[in-house]
Amino acid sequence: MIVPAEVVEYDARWPLWFAEISAALEPYLGELPHVIEHVGSTAVPGLAAKPIIDVDVVVPSNSLVPAAISRLVAAGYRHEGDAGISGREAFALPPDVAHYHHLYVVVEGNKAHRDHVLLRDHLRANAADRERYAARKRELAHLLTTDRTAYVVGKGALVEEMIARADGSPGADAPGRTAPGAPSAG
Repeated sequence: MIVPAEVVEYDARWPLWFAEISAALEPYLGELPHVIEHVGSTAVPGLAAKPIIDVDVVVPSNSLVPAAISRLVAAGYRHEGDAGISGREAFALPPDVAHYHHLYVVVEGNKAHRDHVLLRDHLRANAADRERYAARKRELAHLLTTDRTAYVVGKGALVEEMIARADGSPGADAPGRTAPGAPSAG
């Protein structure tokens, strides 16, 4: 599958794609304590984004990370370590996925998890910052075909500013979360 390399207007199908991805993961995660969250720009209604669904498999403790990794590998994903971000285990996609996505395992409440949730929820609640972020991504979009690292770095200061201003984390029943056996709400 080709990695999407453009910033597009918000697509109302993105939450549905998250629900499909989440439903495909659930049989592999089974009874392992976890929550699956839709994070990233595609989890923010109205926000322009790359059409890549960011998914966090959130486990309650570090001791469960190896089991989550093992189960996702059994589902066809390839573990890629933390990909440079401590506290976040990243995965390469199986060849037969229907929707391009980034998949991570994080521990509930660790910095990687908090940053994902705080940014998502801040952008959901703050239209001015949502537009600032969309404008920055559009400004940098030309880099997606030549230098993805520069694209990420170019957004970095704004992302850090928004995370720093965000004021708290949602409860377990917030939109974009699924619990084992529960229908997706994202």
